[in-house]
Amino acid sequence: MTGTLISLISIVIGIISAIIFGKFYEKYTFGFKGNTLIGVFGSVLLIKTFGRLGFDPWSIMNDGDFDAFRLAINFLVSALGGVLGLMLAKKIYLKLNK
Repeated sequence: MTGTLISLISIVIGIISAIIFGKFYEKYTFGFKGNTLIGVFGSVLLIKTFGRLGFDPWSIMNDGDFDAFRLAINFLVSALGGVLGLMLAKKIYLKLNK
């Protein structure tokens, strides 16, 4: 796996987590397109914010060595970013429409 492929997979995981969370909790949904956009930006934001801790894609592929534990943390944080991004966007949406 390359760093670019890991990045793309983590973004897809963020998208899927936002869509699934929106399906289970209708209160937080923005539709398919909205959840997709929020999943992308939420996962990227969280990965970029906490990637300095050592689980960004280039640390996972450090010198050609593959670290599966860091990859699992990356995917977990990406899914969490999609869900938190969706919750934050809904909170901002409700505040702006008061």
